[in-house]
This record gives sequence, structure tokens and C-alpha cells, in this order.
Amino acid sequence: MSWKKDNRINEIIKLIVENERMDVAELSDKLNVSQVTIRKDLNELEEKGIIQRSFGYAVINNGDDISSRLAFHYNEKMMIARKAAALVNDHDTVIIENGSCCALLASILATEKKDVTIITNSAFIADYVRHCPSVNIILTGGLYQKDSQCLVGPGVAESIRNYHVRKMFIGTDGYHDTIGFTNKDPLRAQSVKDMAASADEVVVLTESAKFLMVGTIPLNLSASIKTVVTDSGIPVESTDSLSSHGIRVIISN
Repeated sequence: MSWKKDNRINEIIKLIVENERMDVAELSDKLNVSQVTIRKDLNELEEKGIIQRSFGYAVINNGDDISSRLAFHYNEKMMIARKAAALVNDHDTVIIENGSCCALLASILATEKKDVTIITNSAFIADYVRHCPSVNIILTGGLYQKDSQCLVGPGVAESIRNYHVRKMFIGTDGYHDTIGFTNKDPLRAQSVKDMAASADEVVVLTESAKFLMVGTIPLNLSASIKTVVTDSGIPVESTDSLSSHGIRVIISN
């Protein structure tokens, strides 16, 4: 996806979120592009589960599933994903955990890198990039969580033992200066820990808003996390805390 198209997509999502619904003519007028172009963009967003079309209008998907979460802070997430993609080379094998930033990273790797293999516990990510011919997908085993569309439980640990990679990319539900990165779901948190054992280093992808939140389950990965990719809204205190633990902070914008 080109930079120009990226920005247009971001503006479309922003306008739909702000106005709750928009039709093709309104979007075409506000963005000064043809209705044909807008329809193509909306079709792409609908295929990715970010929006849905109803009675001639485009609306953001509702619910707690990952496809809905992609719409929120989309611009920040896309820039974070692009920065993270620069850490991956052609022909690399990486582990990518479930999450909205991670899904966007997987999409960029699948469309812009050559022969990348993604090992993931996310059925959503596997489906999200299934049409891309240059990416290989390996799904872990495990119990399928319907809402998050990811695999958890002992099956994840059992299957991931068969692999070893240089980098693993994860999301997070929050951060605390004392306990580090956190998750809200104990099963997902354990799956992250299990997969991290098969990676040389862990990279956290998160929008800066997460640094104002704290999940209930510490990930306890301070020894494995080497890099955080986020946006410029990260609090100075959090940047200082991460740096004090030897973690590099990459600012996406």
C-alpha cells in the first residue's frame, strides 16, 4: 500500500469514526477523490473486517473482536507496524502474537517482503493474510478463543517447541514501571510467555495510549524484551523506565 493510499485509508476511517457513518458521495467530496476510488477503499476495509456496509453507508464494526479494534488509533497502529516491519528481512521467520498492531505488521510483511514465514497463535492473522502468495503461515496448536480469534493453552507450548526464531512481535494491554508489560487474559498471557521462549528477542508493538493502562497479568518478559515500537505520545516517564531496563524505544512518527 502506498503512502498516499495509507493516508487516504486513515482519513476514511477517521471520518467514519467521527461521524458514525458515511456514504460514498460524502467521502468522495471530503477527500477529493473519485467515488470509484472510495468504493475500492471501502471494499478493502470491509474485506479486512474494519467496516461494514449497510443501507448505502459505511460504519465501523462494533464489538470486542480484533477486526473492530483495528479501527481505533488506526493511523498510529499502521505507522508502528511499518517501523516494526523494517526490523524484518526477506526470507526471515518470525513469531507474531495476536493483536491489532501485530495484524497490521503481518499484512505489511505479507505484501512487501519476500518469502517471510510467520508463526502465530492468531487465527485472525492467518486469515488476514491468506490471499498473499509470498508469505508462509504456521499456526500453533491450542484451544480456540472465539472472541480474540487466537489459540491458547498447552497446545501452544507444545507446538512452539519445534521452532526457534530471531524475533517475536507481541502486543500488550498495558504497562507499569515496576511490573512491566501486562495482559488482561491469563491464557493469552501464558501463550505469549510460551512463544517467547522460542525467540532470541521480543519486540513490543503498542500505541502510546497503552502506557496509561495496566493489565492484571504481568508478562514477566523483561529479560526477553529488547525493543518497543510506539508513537510519540508515550510518556517521558515510561521512556525513561524502559531505557533503564535496557529496552530500546523506537518512535514511529
